[in-house]
Amino acid sequence: MKRVALWMGGLVAAGVAIGAYVFFVHLPPRIDARLNAVIPHEPYPVSDEARALHASLRVADLHADTLLWARDPLKRHERGHADVPRLVEGGVALQVFSAVTKSPSGLNYERNAADSDDITALVIAQRWPMRTWDSLAERALYQAERLADAERRSQGAVRVIRTSGELDAALADGALAGVLATEGAHPLEENLANLARLYDAGYRVLGLQHFFDNELGGSLHGESGTGLTAFGRSVVAEAEARGMIIDVAHSSEAVVRDVLAMTIRPVIVSHTGFKGHCDTARNFSDALMADIAAKGGLIGVGFWDGAVCEPTLVEIAAAIGYGVDLLGAGHIALGSDYDGTTAVTFDASEMAALTQALLDAGFDAAAIRAVMGENAIRFFRDNLPQ
Repeated sequence: MKRVALWMGGLVAAGVAIGAYVFFVHLPPRIDARLNAVIPHEPYPVSDEARALHASLRVADLHADTLLWARDPLKRHERGHADVPRLVEGGVALQVFSAVTKSPSGLNYERNAADSDDITALVIAQRWPMRTWDSLAERALYQAERLADAERRSQGAVRVIRTSGELDAALADGALAGVLATEGAHPLEENLANLARLYDAGYRVLGLQHFFDNELGGSLHGESGTGLTAFGRSVVAEAEARGMIIDVAHSSEAVVRDVLAMTIRPVIVSHTGFKGHCDTARNFSDALMADIAAKGGLIGVGFWDGAVCEPTLVEIAAAIGYGVDLLGAGHIALGSDYDGTTAVTFDASEMAALTQALLDAGFDAAAIRAVMGENAIRFFRDNLPQ
């Protein structure tokens, strides 16, 4: 009987070990590869003209969720959409890295409750510090630490940007300028004092909502459709006073209108499409986009189906063209949503193919230079703390 008990105990221990291996080692990269797919394609033809033009560009992207995943951002990976080697190969000079801290189950564009969170299991499976398991603030701070660690190990190739001067220095040195953003302001955990913690950690872009209503107000994909709460107004006022850039990409239209009414500085819509081009629940009305642009705002055009309907180079270029016609070339930028559980047709290393698509769509070199990066660089230079 003792031998049987030992044998059974050994089986249980082996089962636990195998289960732990699958959960902590095998599962995270498989989830990453499945959710952040690059749709298979033949190499894109890029003409000598497009290649030469692209080599002269400073590409900027307003939104990538790369820090969420268990990948060393300094190493090139075969899964996901972006890492420093692929960004550099694609000519990216400025990348906004957004911190995802909560995502509801059954994610959709129409309606989500705030009472579930799929990120918790991912955080545990990826062996993040225990302080992040039950704290959204700590999840945001940990992702800032990941980018700071990449900066330290990069020998100057990656810089975390906090001021306009640091941006200029990084661009002058040919370093990748990384700006930290929150994917929703729920990491504040209903405590305005946490805004200072995020600011001190390097966050300079504050997304207000994600896929659910939060303490600041309604989400474009939430249940209420409401505008800013009293807490939301205090956060927006404090963020603006600190020189943080407000991102309304997932906010309800009522929140966006409240923000526009109370702020002086321009806002961004970091990753989106145009409803007149792609009529999905993910995209704001053209009228609201015009109001955002009228206050100096910047719109980042996404690379996935919810933003542009068909995530092809032709349709992404068409969405950019629609935005230029609607708002003017000075208000349009790139907002890839790389590594944001999206399927895309090209990764960060293939940005030259988008330059080719814009040339094919009839854009001139000046307009391509603007939307591919100079608009975003100008916006951050003008709106980051001095």
